[in-house]
Amino acid sequence: MQNRKPSILEVRNISKSFGTTKVLDGVDLNIHEGEVVVVIGPSGSGKSTLLRCINFIAAPDSGSIWFENSEWKTPKSKRNPIALRQHERELAGMRAEIGMVFQHFNVFPHLTACQNVTLGLRKVVHLSKADAEAKAHDYLNRVGLAEKFHEYPEHLSGGQKQRVAIARALALEPKVMLFDEATSALDPELISGVLEEMRKLALAGMTMVVVTHEMRFAFQVAHRVVFMDQGRIIEQGPPEQFRNPQEPRTRAFLNAILE
Repeated sequence: MQNRKPSILEVRNISKSFGTTKVLDGVDLNIHEGEVVVVIGPSGSGKSTLLRCINFIAAPDSGSIWFENSEWKTPKSKRNPIALRQHERELAGMRAEIGMVFQHFNVFPHLTACQNVTLGLRKVVHLSKADAEAKAHDYLNRVGLAEKFHEYPEHLSGGQKQRVAIARALALEPKVMLFDEATSALDPELISGVLEEMRKLALAGMTMVVVTHEMRFAFQVAHRVVFMDQGRIIEQGPPEQFRNPQEPRTRAFLNAILE
């Protein structure tokens, strides 16, 4: 499926190392408005690091991230406290526009489902308590947690915690959603519920970058599939291309996981 809308997010030649290990090596990727891009690849291929660089949880060592034609970059001096505070404020604003859902939920255990969602609404968007709670109730209801508003995470299943995390990101009304293996920590019977919420977002036109091994989801929902290995993009194209991939490394990976 071709997407002719303009790029909303651009990854330009980014590299990232942790110590002596190079995790990303000159990655370029354009994401178009309304596009669903699924990123696949073996463990250690750089998929999660790519998402973390996009959201500046782990800033790229080189290259640049462009969102809506504005470049996001690290401050030139990390010793200037004023510049660092300004940079953090800018990043907070950007992260409200680019929501992220993690593999291990990252919900706050000492806060209820509602409080987890209202936190960003009050700290980032500066809504009043009443307005934040009303919005939290709306988004928790959308992900099927109408009866869990005041429950703490210890009383929620893994799938319910993940849906709280999705509601928390969506409540900020982001323009792009990043999903980092959002179902890999779930029991098999809980995966379908979270994938269904992601499928609804895709059908509603949300721009999404999804790291996953759920190939059925990728073939059903993605506009484009990206295969990564050893920190590089090896192959990308529409889902149909990955039923008979062009690159031997892609074929070997898919043969292994689809057996």
